[in-house]
Amino acid sequence: MKLLHLADLHLGRSLGDYSLFQDQKYILDQILAIAVREAVDGVLIAGDVYDKSIPSEAATRLLDGFLRILAESGICTYMISGNHDSDDRLQYGSTLFASSRIYISAVFDGHMIRHTLEDGQTAANIYLLPFIKASQVRHYYPEVRIETYEDAVRTVLENADIKDDQINIMVAHQFVTGSSDDPALGGSEGAGAKSVGTVEKIGYDCFHRFDYVALGHIHSPQQVGRPEIRYAGSPLKYSLSEAENHKSVPLITIEGKGNITIDLLPLSPLRDLRHVRGKLADLLQGTEGSEDFLYATLTDEDFVDEAMTIFRQVYPNTVKIDYDNTRTREVEQVDISQIAGNRSFDELIGDFYRQIYQCDISEEEMAIMRMAAREAGVIDATD
Repeated sequence: MKLLHLADLHLGRSLGDYSLFQDQKYILDQILAIAVREAVDGVLIAGDVYDKSIPSEAATRLLDGFLRILAESGICTYMISGNHDSDDRLQYGSTLFASSRIYISAVFDGHMIRHTLEDGQTAANIYLLPFIKASQVRHYYPEVRIETYEDAVRTVLENADIKDDQINIMVAHQFVTGSSDDPALGGSEGAGAKSVGTVEKIGYDCFHRFDYVALGHIHSPQQVGRPEIRYAGSPLKYSLSEAENHKSVPLITIEGKGNITIDLLPLSPLRDLRHVRGKLADLLQGTEGSEDFLYATLTDEDFVDEAMTIFRQVYPNTVKIDYDNTRTREVEQVDISQIAGNRSFDELIGDFYRQIYQCDISEEEMAIMRMAAREAGVIDATD
């Protein structure tokens, strides 16, 4: 039996000012080709199917086409919601979709849904746990003390009908961590000390009864605790911090209880995301990968007028330009807490302008800054 593990598609996402519709279609088509080539029996989609709770028409069209081809190819699909998804919207039509072997669990009703997949020689129970919060689980188990996300997940698992002598696969979307180290973040999830994207940590040992755990939520592909507990990672790079990531899709081959192998099949994007660094004139000389999405760090000591316009003439998909030079490093070393004191808005802006541009700000420019500050509520309308 073979399964593909996907997660964090984030359909409908953009990168800066650029739509990723064509890039996402390209990578989904590539995944479909892999599924057919490897003759997989099922595809696991571990949440964050959409980037927004109200997805665009283009995003829903992408998912519709992807699921249709899987169904036409005789491949079962098992899909759950993530924290970016709208449970109700993703759940819509799920009863009808089940007739085409597209199984969706997006709304938590107190229990995990279990499906059994058979290929003639092997049978596996596939448990679907949509993204849950402690408050949701508490509603169904009022007698249990549930304070954290981990409490919630453990409660659901303890009340599930899990057959320990059978092959059990879990699909979940939570922030699962190892015994000592946290997962390496992709950077596009949003992170905090105890959570990522408002999702609290839970220990990987919650899932000790499962032969494979298909996780979503972290965008960098990696195992957690043991090889069979794995984040698939997002199929595309969605932030600068993912520039060095190598995206892949896990192929899980199950030959019996305790006999599972995992192969990471590489994915190649339509347009890569890269970070380049150097002087503007030097960077413009090399046009390799000119259609890629670029983040450029310029090391020129003088700030270049219309740098983005110039750069996009060679690299039309430049997302952002910043600087790393003597002036920016001086600014980084300034103790922000000591800057304001009792100084006026005009003094602060004037000093900042001189720090960056080595000259005084004009009265016209200062007037624009005051107007923007009033609209933002930084200063009073009377100032």
